[in-house]
Amino acid sequence: MLTPMKKGLVLEGGAMRGLWTAGITDVMMEHNIWPDGLIGVSAGAAFGCNYKSRQIGRAIRYNTHFAKDERYSGWKSLFTTGDYFNAKFGYHIVPFEYDKFDIDAFENNPMEFVVVCTDVETGQPIYHRMSHVDYNELEWLRASASMPLASKVVKVEGWKLLDGGVSDSIPLKYFEEQGYKRNVVILTQPLGYQKKRNPLIPLMRIALHKYPYFLRAMEERHMMYNCQLEYVAEAERLERCLVIRPDEPIPIGHLSKDANQMRYVYELGRAVGERYIDKIKEYYED
Repeated sequence: MLTPMKKGLVLEGGAMRGLWTAGITDVMMEHNIWPDGLIGVSAGAAFGCNYKSRQIGRAIRYNTHFAKDERYSGWKSLFTTGDYFNAKFGYHIVPFEYDKFDIDAFENNPMEFVVVCTDVETGQPIYHRMSHVDYNELEWLRASASMPLASKVVKVEGWKLLDGGVSDSIPLKYFEEQGYKRNVVILTQPLGYQKKRNPLIPLMRIALHKYPYFLRAMEERHMMYNCQLEYVAEAERLERCLVIRPDEPIPIGHLSKDANQMRYVYELGRAVGERYIDKIKEYYED
């Protein structure tokens, strides 16, 4: 008896570019497309958790609602707490008081949900399976999306963590190794994009001087990322994955607080989702 191929969904990060991805994943949910597993990096994890909880529209809703709320994000939060996106308010108050995260739906959904973080002491990726929701689990989610310089190191369960995109930006290879052989990969950069060396490395050397292996990962990130793009392109050529990428650069900054711009980017994503929905269904059902 043949074992069905596991269907995976791989979500790249990209800070507020993740709202473009959220537009696509909302369309997928509206069309009752439920993969067996989802792996998310940074914003791909922070917004992708709503796929497991089956909450269509939640990511764009709370981001636009709190876009200019100083309790949620901003320079005041960065200077007073060390985090541009306020850790307590964004990850431990909003999901329980203002835009409630459906914990029961998340925990009862059999879909595997994996978040990628970077261990600052080794510079290596950590893959964390999140099957329930409590304070520590939400800290893993926060760690995945904690950008260097815009966030403090996140300490959870003995680990010291930051942005998963530093060590594994597009974790297709990892998911394939976990048995996911039919993967939809959603990227947030257009075809032909090549990452360049981060110009803020000198500042990071000062702020993160205690973590030399993490700094090395940051210095080499552009090379790692471009190699992963090559891996994805080859997998796409061999039909091991279906890749969805924007036609042109997504018009939003990493730390945008413009709600109208957020909605525009989200709607761009929805339009792409509608354009690809039949291809996604066909690919998963093949």
